[in-house]
Amino acid sequence: MTFAAPHFRDLSDIARFLEAHASLHALLLHVESLDLPDAWIGAGLIRNAVWDALHGREVDVSRLNDVDVVFLDHADASEAQDLAIEDRLRDLASDIPWQVRNQARMYQRNGDAPYRSTYEAIACWPETATAIAARMVRGRVEVMAPHGIEDLVNLIVRPPPAFAHKMNIYRERIRSKDWAARWPKLTFIDAALEPAS
Repeated sequence: MTFAAPHFRDLSDIARFLEAHASLHALLLHVESLDLPDAWIGAGLIRNAVWDALHGREVDVSRLNDVDVVFLDHADASEAQDLAIEDRLRDLASDIPWQVRNQARMYQRNGDAPYRSTYEAIACWPETATAIAARMVRGRVEVMAPHGIEDLVNLIVRPPPAFAHKMNIYRERIRSKDWAARWPKLTFIDAALEPAS
């Protein structure tokens, strides 16, 4: 079954889109209920939902490999805390593959400077279209996209500036994800091959 593709102009359009889909909205409410510092759901959940919609498909949360919950807590950056939060989220929604990562620790794994906010961490994610996150605040959906939404809504996959020295990781992700099979309208851009401006 195909659906009419929505028109996304800005972050508020994406916020309304997330609010309108009960399954996506419910996930945001679960994360909000934990009251974690600077907490968001990002990456594949939002990117995949937007790409599905732009391909005229129903949003299907069951096809997600994981639901990425990111937050920033310098007081306890232990992996044990992340796992405890995943357990709490599984108590709320046991059928969801939650993956929780405190960004106060993740900069080391990613080879970046320490992140001062979740926004800074998301800006370093491997594709501009993936660098998007949402959260519930007092009953409203907030969306952040450090690189804007142009690539996401125009179905363009490209690395962000933070990945200029990590192109091998970007290329391996593109090879392993097989996104072109699921979303044939995507355009893939390799920054190393783009002409200098």
